[in-house]
Amino acid sequence: MDTPFVFSRLVPVLLFVAATSSQAELSAPVGGWRQGNADAPYTQRINYPTVTPGLDARTPRENQIRGRIKKYGKGKVATLIVDGLAMPVRMDETGAFSRPFSFGVGSSSVEARYGEERHRVQFYQTAAGQPEARLRVLLSWDSDGTDLDLHVVTPSGEHAWYGERVIRGGVIDIDVTTGYGPEIFSSSAPEKGLYQIYINYYGGGRGREREDDGEAEENNVICIITTARLAIVYDESAASERRQEFILPIRFPGELILAKSFVY
Repeated sequence: MDTPFVFSRLVPVLLFVAATSSQAELSAPVGGWRQGNADAPYTQRINYPTVTPGLDARTPRENQIRGRIKKYGKGKVATLIVDGLAMPVRMDETGAFSRPFSFGVGSSSVEARYGEERHRVQFYQTAAGQPEARLRVLLSWDSDGTDLDLHVVTPSGEHAWYGERVIRGGVIDIDVTTGYGPEIFSSSAPEKGLYQIYINYYGGGRGREREDDGEAEENNVICIITTARLAIVYDESAASERRQEFILPIRFPGELILAKSFVY
């Protein structure tokens, strides 16, 4: 984990071809060219307690990811691959899923996967004054019924977390409390300096269970393990874009770890 995977995206030739299966579909976004929306919000309105990211009537089409994996029902979790970032998305009883997402200017792709079922679209968004994420931090995890929280401390000392989602230096999109995530911090104008990314295992208990070694085993303590995936994307959609991804095991409700510090 000390040597992260670094990925630089090259702008591809724009071939708007969707990879599909008979059971998977994406209704938004659609492939092709589209105009950005200067009025598209950079945050979404949420009500507590939060269950899962979702769309409401005020979410503009430019900020929507919607689709369906047919024949799969409630409680199943599909995977969205958005510009190379993997994030879970929970399906309803019809196999439908949705979530807001702030896309940047340029070429983007979205793929929905569940097992062998998949549907992928690619589109190009032109500039129209819409804010773009120049720094994006995405936290997801692999267990249901668990609540991991993303905390970001900016160079000026501001602290973005579920209790204060919107700060001058960026915004956390939503507080997912029922498992999987994702929770996303993004900034359209990142401050220069040191960032600190913390993950707090707030609660829950449906992770993988095992008996810990040593003293914990002697006292018959059961450790609840969930695996967090942290992705950091710098200068998204620019020629200088790069990214890092980390896998971090988190064992106990209440545990707080410094997952990553970096200089932007």
